Amino acid sequence: MIRVQVVDDHALVREGIALILGAQPDLDVVAQHASGPELLASAVEADVVLLDLYLPGMDGLEVLRRLPGARVLMLTTVGRPREIREALAAGAAGFVLKDASGDELAAAVRAAHQGVTALSPAVASALSAGGALTPRERDVLELLGEGLSNRDIATRLRLAERTVKVHVGNVLAKLGVTSRTQAALVARDR
Repeated sequence: MIRVQVVDDHALVREGIALILGAQPDLDVVAQHASGPELLASAVEADVVLLDLYLPGMDGLEVLRRLPGARVLMLTTVGRPREIREALAAGAAGFVLKDASGDELAAAVRAAHQGVTALSPAVASALSAGGALTPRERDVLELLGEGLSNRDIATRLRLAERTVKVHVGNVLAKLGVTSRTQAALVARDR
């Protein structure tokens, strides 16, 4: 059973998420909080925290920074590329927009629990718009999406492994992500 805490300043949103996730056989909402300080003061342990990005007083990014090592899935109505990048860089396990379906939200919670970065398709699109990839970088991104190593990408594209490493670094920077896994998710969502 995956234990989940929900943090949102709107009671209707918190309660709705709790009902949706609670209907899943493998998810259990163990606590609901209206603010970041309330979450931080809580002694309840959870496997995944669903955290609203825009909270009054202490925003979601500040709360995230105070939860090192926690699997935190950020929630918001509007995902701006700068904020998405900041959240991922601060250690967010993913970023989901509030227009996601219940099934998409449950899948994102499961992915976060498994250590896989979960991004809503709209979030992935917002990130990929951050910098135009060259045709070769798009090739590398596609192969990252297939889960290939730098060595395998080099073989497939007939490049030096060192060149692939440079392309991977450029792809990560342009997409505003910090890991190959996050880049692979962007590739998958494209």
